[in-house]
Amino acid sequence: VQLQASGGGLVQAGGSLRLSCAASRRRLSSSDMGWFRQAPGKEREFVAAMSWNGRSTGYADSVKGRFTISRDNAKDTVYLQMASLKPEDTAVYYCAAKYGSTWSPRGDEYDLWGQGTQVTVSS
Repeated sequence: VQLQASGGGLVQAGGSLRLSCAASRRRLSSSDMGWFRQAPGKEREFVAAMSWNGRSTGYADSVKGRFTISRDNAKDTVYLQMASLKPEDTAVYYCAAKYGSTWSPRGDEYDLWGQGTQVTVSS
């Protein structure tokens, strides 16, 4: 079972990117999903998450109002729409999945992780 994150790249400050996360051999429709990121020399941090049914979401204060998490359960895919990007958003972005009743900002609660996709925002 794997999660595949994609959509990263190089973008100028103020630009937008959409990350996607798809799974093989696991139905994401029954999983709470999260996005995390890790910048060089820094610890991994929570970015956004959504409950399995899409009814509840959470965001880090640093991305609130700029990033939007969504999911298409028919396609077993979760997205992170990122707008108004800043150089400090530069990091490797990871998607993660867990079984449960709602989302969590704690990475240690997620049991399945993707390989990460690099997002670089130039000033």
